[in-house]
Amino acid sequence: MTARLLLTGITKRYPGVVANDGVSLAVQPGEIHAVLGENGAGKSTLMKIIYGAVKPDAGEVRFDGQPVHIRSPQEARALGIAMVFQHFSLFETLSVAENVWLGLDKSLSLAEVTRRVEQTAAAYGLDIDPTRPVHTLGVGEMQRVEIIRALLTNPKLLILDEPTSVLTPQAVDKLFVTLRQLAAEGCSILYISHKLHEIRALCSACTVMRGGRVTGVCDPREESNASLSRLMIGAEPPPLAHHARAPGEVVLAVQRLNLKRESPFGVDLIDVSLHVRAGEVVGIAGVSGNGQRELLFALSGEDRRALPASITIANQPAGQRSPGQRRALGLHFVPEERLGRGAVPEMRLAHNLLLTRREAVGAFGWLRTGRLQQQAAGIIERFRVKAAGPGAPARSLSGGNLQKFIMGREIDAQPKLLIVSQPTWGVDVGAAAQIRAEILALRDAGCAVLVVSEELDELFELSDRLHVMAKGYVSPSVARGEATVEQIGEWMSGLWHADVQQHLQAMERGEETAHAH
Repeated sequence: MTARLLLTGITKRYPGVVANDGVSLAVQPGEIHAVLGENGAGKSTLMKIIYGAVKPDAGEVRFDGQPVHIRSPQEARALGIAMVFQHFSLFETLSVAENVWLGLDKSLSLAEVTRRVEQTAAAYGLDIDPTRPVHTLGVGEMQRVEIIRALLTNPKLLILDEPTSVLTPQAVDKLFVTLRQLAAEGCSILYISHKLHEIRALCSACTVMRGGRVTGVCDPREESNASLSRLMIGAEPPPLAHHARAPGEVVLAVQRLNLKRESPFGVDLIDVSLHVRAGEVVGIAGVSGNGQRELLFALSGEDRRALPASITIANQPAGQRSPGQRRALGLHFVPEERLGRGAVPEMRLAHNLLLTRREAVGAFGWLRTGRLQQQAAGIIERFRVKAAGPGAPARSLSGGNLQKFIMGREIDAQPKLLIVSQPTWGVDVGAAAQIRAEILALRDAGCAVLVVSEELDELFELSDRLHVMAKGYVSPSVARGEATVEQIGEWMSGLWHADVQQHLQAMERGEETAHAH
């Protein structure tokens, strides 16, 4: 059988780093083929070469048996290659349908594209409104747009870079049904993910990369998570130690927070109440687009319309304080969008520290550049960030390495309250284990931590208590030991009211029994 895609000796060098070093890879028609490797292993560069976004320095690409020189994404799409990027390539001022239309045959009308988006979204369970402007979408919703856009091109080869990083377990199951269906129809799929259980469940072949080279090829169905970890990073990540401890004083309190949406496509926050104590991690689960974005804007100070006392930090009313004033109360914040909100793409890593850290700013605003470089270098070393030093621009880092740097910047500040969205989005298993361990170490040192994540495994690993967010409401909290994945999955649809009612009735029955005795 002729390989759908055959790469031989692909090499790509950048100043100071060889991203791909003689990489060879074969993907068969109808095969779901994983590419596995830690952050900075060269996976994304290789995918961009296949998609025509990056030109290789050496090597040959064959597609359906023919040698090809793919000079642009347009040429890749003409061949039948589609790609869903980890960092989205969407125009924020345009609607969902307009963004999809840009990449399709111009003979189609916008009305026809809108209809196709609706059909594809319904067929694959990727719920999205084609008329919504992209700037009103959460990260998970943007990912759905990218996947729909790729599917509408009827690709022969579909490249997926971390496609499930912000999808719920139910949405992942639906996506896998879609991918298996595409593969059965003859579409080849290149699948990049750090979720080893997904690779084992979905893929029939796996190429492992380390340091820009191929270090192994295997059938992941015959491997364990531990053996795949060893192939990828040379070791298994250490188990996470979650020590029981009594929480302290309330650091963050949200009381009956009601906020009308600022955008017609946003979500109203309705009677949101929660609290986080010193020395505990509270998790918020939920499908992207159910009010998490609005809640995080209200907590960080980007939206200051809340009543002052509806949000308190360290017993101080903070609902209308600025982000800087909230930092002065001990709050540090990691947004879900790495490039643009978490870091300025063109700025050096050292200067990106100044977005939230002021230790290197001296009297009269003078910048202590030596101190700044030293701080950045310390974070790069402590969090094992693969970068060309403190002077590297943020955009030069792989997604996972930039995430490690941003998380490191905020954790290193020793906050009293850390609010973080998607803490391990797109990072490899080793880095995810390290970030989670650092979050638990902060908790053990007395920090109050609020984690908003769509990764249920992560929330169960980290949290002492869990809430669920659906349609702008926040559920009551449930202790981690009492929660189940099935229950949280149901609550994501807003179905917690019956559960809570049953729980209250059971408690009342218990009290009545106690009184009777």
